Formats: sequence, C-alpha cells, structure tokens
Amino acid sequence: MLTTAYSPWFILLCLAVGAGYAALLYSARAPWSKPINYLLAGLRFVVVSFLCFLLLGPFVRATTNTTEAPTLVLAVDNSQSVGLFTPAPVLQQARTGLTQLAATLRGRGFNVETRTLPPAPQPPATPDSVRFTAPATDLDALLTGVQEGYEGRNLAGVVLLSDGIVNQGRAPEYTTYKFPIYSVAMGDTVPKRDLSLPALNYNRVAFSGNKFPVEAEVAYDGFAGGTATVQLREGGRVLATNTVKLPAGQRRTKTTFLLTAPAPGKRRYEVVVQKQAGEFTLLNNSKFAYVDVVRGRLRVLLAAAAPHPDLKALRAAISSNDNYELVAYLPGITPLKAQDYDVAILHQLPSRLGVGQEVLNLVRQQRLPALYILGAQSDFTAFNNAGAGLTVQPRGQQTDDVTPAPNPAFARFTFSQDDLQRFAAYPPAPVPFGEVQLSGGAEAALLQQVGRVRTTKPLLVFGGGAQTKAATLLTDGSWQWRLQEAVEHDDHPEAYDRLVVRTLQLLTQNANKKRLDVYPTQDDFTTRDDVTFGVETYNAIFERIYNQKITLTLTNEQNQPRTFTFSNSEDGSPLHLGPLPGGLYRYQARATLGGQPQQASGELLVQDQQLEALQSRADHNLLYQLSRQSGQRLYYPSQFAQLAQDIEKANYKPVIYSQEDLKELIDQKWLFFLLLALVTAEWGIRKYSGSI
Repeated sequence: MLTTAYSPWFILLCLAVGAGYAALLYSARAPWSKPINYLLAGLRFVVVSFLCFLLLGPFVRATTNTTEAPTLVLAVDNSQSVGLFTPAPVLQQARTGLTQLAATLRGRGFNVETRTLPPAPQPPATPDSVRFTAPATDLDALLTGVQEGYEGRNLAGVVLLSDGIVNQGRAPEYTTYKFPIYSVAMGDTVPKRDLSLPALNYNRVAFSGNKFPVEAEVAYDGFAGGTATVQLREGGRVLATNTVKLPAGQRRTKTTFLLTAPAPGKRRYEVVVQKQAGEFTLLNNSKFAYVDVVRGRLRVLLAAAAPHPDLKALRAAISSNDNYELVAYLPGITPLKAQDYDVAILHQLPSRLGVGQEVLNLVRQQRLPALYILGAQSDFTAFNNAGAGLTVQPRGQQTDDVTPAPNPAFARFTFSQDDLQRFAAYPPAPVPFGEVQLSGGAEAALLQQVGRVRTTKPLLVFGGGAQTKAATLLTDGSWQWRLQEAVEHDDHPEAYDRLVVRTLQLLTQNANKKRLDVYPTQDDFTTRDDVTFGVETYNAIFERIYNQKITLTLTNEQNQPRTFTFSNSEDGSPLHLGPLPGGLYRYQARATLGGQPQQASGELLVQDQQLEALQSRADHNLLYQLSRQSGQRLYYPSQFAQLAQDIEKANYKPVIYSQEDLKELIDQKWLFFLLLALVTAEWGIRKYSGSI
C-alpha cells in the first residue's frame, strides 16, 4: 500500500508541475511527427510528476503474515531415580512411547521439542537420546524454564515424564504454570523392603581432642520389629558398630556414634547400614559425614574507640562460627585482658581521640593479624603508618555512600551467587571521600559501587607486611548490611556472616612465606560443583609474577593420582577441574620459580550427594495434582496412544502473527531503474527522431 503524509492537493500539484513542464518543453514545433511529440511529452510528464511526488516523502506499507504451529514440549525428568527404580520394560515402553508421540504430533502439524532437568548444556535431540543421569530433581526449575523459554510463543502444552520425586527447589504443586501439563507417571509406588540412611546430623567443625557426636537417622520399610546393624567407618576401617532396634509402628529411628576428634585436618566418615535379606537396593544404605577437625578455638580481640552498632553486628557474625572465641575491649568501659590472641579487629583504631593505644601496642608486640575498620573517628595519619597495605588521604569530612561489589580479580575466596544477590540489596554505607592507594602485594576483595556504577576504589583490602597480615574495611556502616539482610531473609544474614568469618580465616592462616601458593577456593565442594583452585606465584622479593608453569597432582583416597599442568594468568582466573567424585583428596603443586623448585600441598574435600538414591517410592500424587491444576489428567507409559488422541482433541490451532513495515518509497531500488529507463527512452526517441 502506497501512502503519504500530505493531502491529495499536493499530488494534484505534482501532476500540474509535470503537465506544465511537458507542455512548455513540447509545445513548440518539432522535427518529428505529432504522435511522437505526444509520446515524448507523456514520458516527460510522468518523470517530472513522479520526481515531484518523491519530494513529498511517500512510503510503502507492507504487511507480512507468519504462521507458527502449536508447540508441545516433552519435559523429561532425566534424574537417576527414574532410571534406578523404574522397571526396565516400563522404561523402554516410555522411551518408545515418547518417540512415537513426537512423530504422531509432528505429523499433525505440531512442533515438538524436548527439555530435561537443568542445568543441561543443550536440549536432547530426540526423546530416546535422554540418559537418566541427573544427580538431583528440581521439577519447578524444569517447568519454570519452559514457561520462560516459550514466553510469547504458541505453546500448546507440556508432557511431563517423571516419577514425581523432588529433592531440590520449590514444590511444583504450589506454583502456577501458564500451560496445560500432561503428566506421564514413571517409577513404582509399591512399598519395598528397604533400609536407608536419609540423614546424618553432626557438627561440621570439631576441635582436636574433643568428643563429638554423629547421629544417623535410619529409615525402614518391611523390617519393623527387627534390628539393623549400623557401622561407622573411615577409610574402610570400622570405628564403631551399633545394633539398632526397628520399632513396629514407626518408619524411622536414630542411633548416635560418639567420636574423639583426631589431629587437625579434613575427615570423611562413612555410616553404613548392613545389608539384610530381601532388601530392595543397597544404593541408599550409606551416607558420608564431612568434618573439619581444627585446633582449639581461635581467640579474637574486638577493640573499638567507642560504642558503635558495628560491634554488635561483628559479635553476632563471629559467634555464628564455633571456631572463634570473642573477647571485647572498649577503653574506659571494659578492661583489656592480657592474654594471647590470634587476630584483632580494630574498630576506628588508631583513633583521633587518642584512645586505645594499649591495644595498638599489644597488636604490635604480639604481631597479630588485624582487621582495621575505618570511620569518622579514625586517625588516618596513624593508620597510614601502620603498614596495612594501603594509604587513605580523605578530603576533610566528606564521604561517599557505597555498596559492596566483588572484585573479579580476587581469588583468595569466592562469593556465591546468593551472596552477590544479597550484596546488591545492601543499603549504602559511608566511606571516606579521597585518594586510596594500595601498596605492593595488597589486594581488594570488594570494590566500592556508587549507585549502579562499580568503581575501581577498594572497599575491603587484604595486605600487610612480611611479618603480619592485615585487612581493612573502609566503612563503619556495615552494621546496616547485616540488619537489612536479617530483615529480608528471616533473621539469617548468612552473606554478611560469611564475609566476616572468611576475612578472619584468611587473616589467621599461617603466613605464606612460600613463593608458590595453591589452594581450593572453597572450604569444600559437592559432587555437582566445578572444583576450582586459586594460584599465586612470587619472585625472590615476593612480588606477584604470572604465566608460570605449575604441575598439580591430585590423589584420592585410593592413592590414585591425577596430574594437571597449567599456567597462572594475570586476570587471576582460577584453575577449573570440573566436578569430582566425592571423597577426601590430597593435592601437591610444584613449580620452578627463578630457577628454584617450589611446592605447596593441602587437602580438598568433595561431598558426595546421594539425593536420588534416598527415595525409591514414586510420588504419582504430585503428578496428578500438577495435571489437575491445569485441567488435564494423569497418564501411564501404556497410555501414550490415548495421550496423543487427547492432545489432538484439544484442537490447538496455529497462530498467525502480522508484522507491518513502513519503508520510504525513495529507498526502493527498482524505482531508480524505472526512472532511468523512462529518461533513457525519452532521450533515445528524441535522438532517433531528430536524426531523420
């Protein structure tokens, strides 16, 4: 459709200009015949009128119609429980049924796509290519992913193939989905004679030489009234054996092992229920307890220039970890206890009020690692002389209001995605406005973010000299962060507490006098995590150097080594090993730095999660509820033909999308060639006729 923004009078004016121009040019006597003269006048009239019309800016309106066929998504629960506890003939029947259903619906004009549990690198090509290997089941994430991925598209419905066992994420029956769900029930709902260990209760940290309990919860079906033998093992060695009664009328009971914590280090204990005759499966008969045995509690000195809300927040964060014993000191309020400390927190000390000098002397005498917290009462001149790894030159009493943002180049510890989301919700806290400079070897763990702009100015810095470690937090308003997080997360400010505890952990680690430092970036990993190592290399004067060749040997509990060779890069990116089987690993790293061999060693803990083996009984009631809430019904693998008929009867229609485009007429290439042809024709006729 051709249209213009001007009235028809302008079009008439264009025609008049063309007619006038043609009449003026061809009204005189010509050497050619009158019909040719009329033809030439007509050509000139068309060209001039059309050129004038183009000056009005006409445009072409084009409408494009696109038809989208209805899409049906095959959402397959590819978790291990489906493959483990569904009878093999039924599983094969389901695979065949899904493939036939997809072929039938495609023949009826449907688009059929397959989705599996997240995270999946890419959707499977066909239903029969699905492998039931996922270590956990989050049906809500699967269905929500479909809803988000097909937003605005012609989604007819979802065929959900599952056993209904959910062990991660939200309960799907309490979520509203905007599409029909046709559930196909897998697994087996018949109770089986089985013994299992659904849970172990224990403290993840124990102090060397102290006793600590490990409580095992034993579940049983078909063995009520009898007994079970439960063993506690370490490295294949039996440490203790309990005989547990299985009372009738119950399905669970508990038994407790009392252990003495050995030397410091990471320990992995295995609790095993001995096999009994007629038991359905042994996959859920064992579970692991992971305990970090540490030396006695570390003593933390919390000293401040004056009472402040930060002190309560720090006290609460430190008290959440059993590794630390807190001693507080306020000048003129509480006395300074003369004892050995492992780390000090100096809140606005050194102070411009001149108080707390005895604490500063103690820190220097004992060469204590220190966390400096700067604020309005801080003496910045004295702080800059303390050798904390940075200097701060404030401009008067001016401050900036900032929130914490992680420094991607910092690898001494990592922040989880949940931590980052909580950091983003923190209220702004004041920091000194001025120049901040880091000295050699100092690193910023957190940066200052002003509004939505992440700056390069540090907020939390780790530094110090050759003898002692130091960290500096450039705000005395962090108490607001813990308070805000506690309000928003049901009194569980875990991100703030983790930040404080990890800072103390880094300060209390043995001073690194080695030129090679290789360490896990987390205290422990699970079998689903990407295991990562941080790496630091130094020259002879302990300046950071990069692109050094490093060999890392990882040895599991069966003394089977794996070797990795890599180089550390300037961007601080860690070494990624990918997921590892559960267990306690020893690692040793070697490198040659400046012609001298260097090495580092330690332990790595990977927790084995056996979520899919804990429950063998399918939950078809959940699948029934999901289908009923969307107005559909529950099917079984033998009913795929009925399912195909019901989907066809629902009469899902294609959707036609119309898209309207407006393009200026002058942009059309064909128009140029048309005008050129008309002008050329006029010129050619004139030349030919004039030569007769």
